[in-house]
Amino acid sequence: MWKNMGLTGKIIVAMVLGIILGLFINYSGLNTEGGFVSTYITNGFLAIIGKLFVNSLKMLVVPLVLISLICGVCGIGDIRLLGRIGTKTFLIYMMTTALAIATAIGLGFLFGIGKGMEVETEAAFEAKSAPPLLDVFANIVPSNPISAMANGDMLSIIFFAILIGISILMVGKPAKGLVQSLELINEVILKMVTIIMNLAPYGVFALLTKAMAELGLDLIWSLLGYVAVLIGSLAFHFFITMMIVLKLFSGLSIKTFLAKMREVQIFAFSTSSSNATIPITLRTVTKRMGVNNSVASFTVPFGATINMDGTAIMQGTATIFIANIYGIDLGVTEYLTVILMSVLASIGTAGVPGVGLIMLSMVFAQVGLPIEGIGLILGVDRILDMLRTAVNVGGDAAVTAIVAKSEEKMDVAIYNDPAAGTKDVFDGHIDEDNEREFSQVFSDGIMGSEYDDIDRRR
Repeated sequence: MWKNMGLTGKIIVAMVLGIILGLFINYSGLNTEGGFVSTYITNGFLAIIGKLFVNSLKMLVVPLVLISLICGVCGIGDIRLLGRIGTKTFLIYMMTTALAIATAIGLGFLFGIGKGMEVETEAAFEAKSAPPLLDVFANIVPSNPISAMANGDMLSIIFFAILIGISILMVGKPAKGLVQSLELINEVILKMVTIIMNLAPYGVFALLTKAMAELGLDLIWSLLGYVAVLIGSLAFHFFITMMIVLKLFSGLSIKTFLAKMREVQIFAFSTSSSNATIPITLRTVTKRMGVNNSVASFTVPFGATINMDGTAIMQGTATIFIANIYGIDLGVTEYLTVILMSVLASIGTAGVPGVGLIMLSMVFAQVGLPIEGIGLILGVDRILDMLRTAVNVGGDAAVTAIVAKSEEKMDVAIYNDPAAGTKDVFDGHIDEDNEREFSQVFSDGIMGSEYDDIDRRR
């Protein structure tokens, strides 16, 4: 039965089993500190398996973003078109982030979460200093591209890749062989993603079992109002706001989008990292939704860097919650400041687990809320971070589909085909379809007639 089950089904089964086993370990008392289960199972075997899985995804992020984006710029073939796609993508991401935090503030204010609640916490949170916004913009241009790639500075990598792609377009026809080679490297990296995806059920099982064994649900019950409003805001933003935006600006089927995003969001939920999920998101929007790589290779990594809808929702909800607990009245000016700060702070923020707490400390400091209040939500933040990341990557894919459809860079037939991309799994050999695909890349390259047109214009 397991062998005949599809990859998505396997991941869902692994997720459910991981949650059940983790909760059993937690509530049975087997996970006591220093015990056999804690030392050798949750913090031993499961921790290693989960770490290996997350590292295998992160391993591919930089080469995939770099090569795929270079190929994407060359595939666009028109520098003016690239500027239009970039501007459109940025504006939509900023709009959805503002809508997200406004939703959270509205629901938090409506339900009055935290009012009359007295909670003492021993948890301390020391806010790390976030870089000034001017430095974020200045550091987009890397002084050392190799260092930027080693550190995973996504905005710097995106800038460097775009610059290389534009330079290749300006060189013209002599660079055609280079582009063909880069496209083949991109195909190889995507096949590596496929191989790692086949190990996903085991990685998801290990990550969720460990998380539930350590955290359980006790802390969630004590902060039920905060958790409920946050989860409700996340669900409302993704299933209502984002789906309305998707339908309004693209006309695409919401049902199809949600079905094809299920796999990606399970990955995001288990890893709590938008960056680690980039390879899976890219594969889904290109292979399963029919988005041209020239668009997806830009919008997906760009979204993982600046699109923090889930994190913005957490900041809005936490602001209301902490302000009510400490009896601090916030006015319209403070709420507008929270919205503006959250939108600006999302630019250049790394898509890694827990970064939302750093952004939250910036927001609290700006509106005069006590930073130590963050200690109240530390216990439940790890689980909620999983949900926020799932919303983030869902937004990345939705905006990618909108931009691609508007630029006629999407194969709608692939999008509407429920089986599209599902057969792209590793079976130990290269089949005839792959051979034909590679041959096509060698013979045509990614520029084709667009390349020759650019060369003639020069």
